[in-house]
Amino acid sequence: MERTRRQHAIAVIVIAWVAIVFGCGFLATKTVLQGGLTVGSSISVRFLLGTIALSLLLWFSKTRFDGRSVRDGAVLGCVLVTIFWLQTDGLRFTTTAKSGLITSLYVPFTPVLAFFLRERVKFSHGLAALLATFGMYLLVHEPGGVWSGWNRGDLETLLCAVLCTFHVTLTSRYSRRSNGLVLAWMQVAITGVVSAMITMLLPAPNGFQGTMAGLARRDVQFALAFMVCFTTVFGFWGISKWQGYLSATEAAVVYSFEPLVAALVGVFWVGERFSASQMVGAGLIFLAMMTAELLPRIVGRARPEELAEAPAD
Repeated sequence: MERTRRQHAIAVIVIAWVAIVFGCGFLATKTVLQGGLTVGSSISVRFLLGTIALSLLLWFSKTRFDGRSVRDGAVLGCVLVTIFWLQTDGLRFTTTAKSGLITSLYVPFTPVLAFFLRERVKFSHGLAALLATFGMYLLVHEPGGVWSGWNRGDLETLLCAVLCTFHVTLTSRYSRRSNGLVLAWMQVAITGVVSAMITMLLPAPNGFQGTMAGLARRDVQFALAFMVCFTTVFGFWGISKWQGYLSATEAAVVYSFEPLVAALVGVFWVGERFSASQMVGAGLIFLAMMTAELLPRIVGRARPEELAEAPAD
């Protein structure tokens, strides 16, 4: 995919907004779970409604399915459905803020995976990932020991973060060669259909029991509307269409806004505690993104001849 400065800037803005929306999505998911929907029913309803919405977009845009986009989307969809089951079930046992923060450990994981896949990792992006790693540690950690404050939900979310690493890396690769809308539709449809099939096979009270009563609640309706319109349709269109203009490591650093937003929502909306060390961690995450985006430009202005000779990512 050929990249211009303007396209790169748009990609950073879109992915940053996706990260912000995803960060708010943790509270929406928590609201749906507390409103009576099970893990399976919440994922199924959200992604099946998202599939309908994306189908309308495909129809209006007259987008056609092609073999490569379908295959790439199927791979991403299989990873995505596992991610959401781990993340959503983990939210039953951990807080909104911690869920968002632990999930975003894929930020430091991504450059490691990219390195083993022989992708180019810029120094500024690697440095930003290290800053984001330390920042997220401060955000998650509680006094008492290295693993203090961890529970079942945190461990499930950590596994989710590992899979997110593969999803971010594969998305950066696939979105350069496949249609963004088809990629988004395939992921959302697979997640919705597979989740519905699994949920129907689960015994009470883990299946669709209580779903209609939960959907009758106004807070659940607003939370689902946000999840469908923003975290599903806009979110997966954004990453499928624009992430290809960023390297996997750069995208992961921009996504580090997600835990910051999740933590702020947890503190100022839900009333979860936010210590001084967590505030330092939030600042380091913001510094990480600035390092990834501004340091190459500062160095480039200082040494324009090297910038001109450097190959694109």
